[in-house]
Amino acid sequence: MIQRWHKKKTQLPLIAIVFFLFVLCTIFYNEHRFQEIHRNENRKPNDIATRNDVKKTFSSLSRSSSKASAGTLDRFSICNSTVKYNGRSNLNTPLLQSDEQENTKDSCNVFSGRWVFDNISVPLYNESDCPYMSDQLACHKHGRPDLMYQNWRWQPHGCDLKRWNATEMWDKLRGKRLMFVGDSLNRGQWISMLCLLESVIPANKKSITPNAPLTIFRAEEYNATVEFQWAPLIVESNSDDPVNHRLDERIIRPDSVLRHASEWDHVDILVFNSYLWWRQGPVKLSWSNEENGVCEEAESLDAMELAMNEWAKWIESNVDPLKKKVFFVTMSPTHLWSREWEPETEGNCYNEKAPIEDERYRGSGSDLPTMRMVGNIVNKLKSKVSVINITQMSEYRKDGHPSIYRKFWESRSAEQLANPASYSDCIHWCLPGVPDVWNQLLFHFL
Repeated sequence: MIQRWHKKKTQLPLIAIVFFLFVLCTIFYNEHRFQEIHRNENRKPNDIATRNDVKKTFSSLSRSSSKASAGTLDRFSICNSTVKYNGRSNLNTPLLQSDEQENTKDSCNVFSGRWVFDNISVPLYNESDCPYMSDQLACHKHGRPDLMYQNWRWQPHGCDLKRWNATEMWDKLRGKRLMFVGDSLNRGQWISMLCLLESVIPANKKSITPNAPLTIFRAEEYNATVEFQWAPLIVESNSDDPVNHRLDERIIRPDSVLRHASEWDHVDILVFNSYLWWRQGPVKLSWSNEENGVCEEAESLDAMELAMNEWAKWIESNVDPLKKKVFFVTMSPTHLWSREWEPETEGNCYNEKAPIEDERYRGSGSDLPTMRMVGNIVNKLKSKVSVINITQMSEYRKDGHPSIYRKFWESRSAEQLANPASYSDCIHWCLPGVPDVWNQLLFHFL
């Protein structure tokens, strides 16, 4: 009996070591996944050298699920054939009659204003202090010599934006789930929110779980989460993998949001965006009732309208505005051609150090037909969705993009390095920076 007791006792350290190694491996795996999501975000289709080989390797698998409508769409889905989109709608029942969105009780339009230089009250956090900062957005870390892009405060005309208070925001989130749903721009806003919030939470009371396509930050003492869901096209698509999503063609299921919406049901505050991924050419439509793998090819605006209408159907059927708050963030503009703000120049956002001062400025990075279409759909939802209009205020910030001051996972040629504008990122935003103001607007309306 004594011998058996000693034998069991000697096994305890071994069990403890095995458990410790399991926990350590889990942590390293999660960190690896979190970095992989950022690393692959901006790779172009030809940067993933093995894509065609993978498709060939899995050809038999692809053929077994080659009908894009059979089962779930993924990055191996293909269309057996393609026909021109015939214009049918995925709206089986009409939405509410179109109506102008009710005017806010606030007499001031916080979306109309100007950028004021302020090196005292902003930035609201330091880039190096935020443990969740992405290398895609950490411009100072990656060599940006000027810091003025961090020191611009949004000043509405005739009133003030509610000043940021992290503790007050956590009080608003107590016992709730806040989820950002969308593409890499919405992920940038989510990272901004983490950086704005995390410093008031003790290290042992916060955690993050990168869990492909949903990443969750938890604040234990507030019983609250701030989450990001990768859904660049809102509806189900073949680009829903948060890491491997740069494909040669886009296929969406325009009549289904179920893959993503299964997570929306129990969320208290939803923040959606969708725009950038619709600006990359025609989109193939794979309808749920199509059994022969035939896709329809639609122009991007038509495809986006179908997706937005399907999203709106879900909002109308599932959102009680007394219990769930839903926000839609308008399009984030790009600054790809300097001739739009400085005629007879051929640059882009590279080496820009100050905002545009002309309040009438609107560049080609904001597509008016898309804005009108989205506005018409959101207006039909009335009080169920609030719009955070970031477009015009962000149009002025040609200086706020990473340009060359970010991590690029693919190497640059000597020719590119000699011409920095040729590979500048004029789409995403440096942090601290413009997305912090988007979150101040969210805080203002909450």
